[in-house]
Parts: sequence; structure tokens; C-alpha cells
Amino acid sequence: MRSKLFVPGARPELFDKALAGDADALSFDLEDAVLAARKDDARQAVAGFLAGEAAGRSDKTMIVRINAPDSPWFAQDIAAVTRGHVALVNLPKIESAAAVRDAVQVIEAAERDNRAGRPVRLLVNIETPRALAAAADIAAAHPRVAGLQLGLGDLFGPLGVERYDAANVHAVMFALRMAAAQAGVFAVDGAFPAIDDADGYRAEAAMARRLGFVGKSCVHPRQVALANEAFAPTETEIAAAQRVVAAAEQAQRESLGAFLVDGAMVDAPYLQRAQALLAAARRGR
Repeated sequence: MRSKLFVPGARPELFDKALAGDADALSFDLEDAVLAARKDDARQAVAGFLAGEAAGRSDKTMIVRINAPDSPWFAQDIAAVTRGHVALVNLPKIESAAAVRDAVQVIEAAERDNRAGRPVRLLVNIETPRALAAAADIAAAHPRVAGLQLGLGDLFGPLGVERYDAANVHAVMFALRMAAAQAGVFAVDGAFPAIDDADGYRAEAAMARRLGFVGKSCVHPRQVALANEAFAPTETEIAAAQRVVAAAEQAQRESLGAFLVDGAMVDAPYLQRAQALLAAARRGR
């Protein structure tokens, strides 16, 4: 999931365009992008589209960002999206493992009512100081949690923390990545609001990739190509990974646990990284 494009739920005229685009994942937004008076219409539009044949034929990951559990729209959102071709529910405003488990109970009941064919998994937003402190527990709260997503606007804005200071961004990226790793789930980077700042987006995406994030969110289609480029393995990286894998096969034949590649010592963690990079290159995302 190199690129995850937010699609406003109240803009159904954009749905087909997003589906035809190059984003690996589409995140239909029922929360921040939709005014209270439009919530019901947006929910119906998104649910209808994701139940359709076009969404079913697509190889994109379909995500719906619902409204927060303490909102008046949460239960209706869950009932609408636990059907069709939704792979992930993006759960906002979560601050504890208990809140995740409470949400799962609502989801399970809706899936039973809808006779859902497959259980949806959760992409949980980390967007408050309390949530960041509890991120590892949140990630491990339930097997349905597939990943964590960073929400820098909500996290930094109320505190007066500078959003575009790379040191600030790196600090919370690292904390989130370690929490996700502890639970064995993926981490995906949040949005970069400055649509016209391509260099800024590239720099932040490159930082996220160096920290082991799987991809980055996009708030505009023009950011999709930037994300795909940033998270795609380069030819140099692929060649280096191939050398590591080949050397590992030779070392195994010689019963060696560690070995040299390009003048550096390689053991199991480096081999695992090389194998993961080659798998990502084969998938093309």
C-alpha cells in the first residue's frame, strides 16, 4: 500500500476517477471531509459504490474512514460498511485498547446482521498524545487491527507543535513505527496537507520509508505518483537484495549463520529485509 488516496464520501462524482487512478488504496472518508448535514447521503453513496461490481473487480485496497465511536454516526457507519468490498475500516479518535475492543463488538454484531462474507480489519488512527502513548497496546488490542496510521494534524495542531518541522515529524513517526512493530502490524503515514509542495511531500515520504512505513496517505491525486515513487524499491536496492539472498543460499549450503555481502556483515534480520524488499518488488506495490 504505497499510496492511500483519501476520497471525500460526499463527492460521489470522484469515486470512479479514484478507482481508475494509480493509488494502491482508496480511503473513502465519512469523517472530516463530510459536513454533519451530509453524513447520511455520503454514507449511502460510499456503501453503494463499494457494493458494486467495479469495486469488486478492482485490486485496490478499499478503506472507509468512519466517524468516531462517540459520534452519533458511528453505528450507522459500521452497519453500512461491513458489507461489500471493504477491506479495512479506518477507526479515528481511538485512545485506548479498550476502545478498540468496544468498536470490534459493534462491528461483529453488524457483520452478523449483514451476513458479511469476510470480516473487515482495522486501520487505527493515532492522533492524540494519549493515543500515541498507548499505541502499542492499541495495536495489540485485537487481531482485527491490521495497522496504525499517523494523524499529525490532529496530534500537533491543538498543542502548537510545528507540523512541518522534520524533527517533530520524525519523533512521532519513530514512536508509531516502534509501537506497530511491537504488535506485528503495519504503519502507514498520514496526510501532507500542502498539495503544491511536492518536494515537501517527497521528503516526508522518504523519511517514512526509511522508518519502515508501508506507504503514505494522499489528499490529492497529484500526490499519488509521489507516494508510489517514494515507496517503490529502486533498481539499486533490488540488486543489493538479490546479492544478499544469493549469498544467504550459499551460506546455508556451507552452514554459516552470518556472511559478508558488499563488505558488510549480514545475518538473519538483514536477510529478512532483503526478502521483504524483493517480495514488494514482485508485487509492484
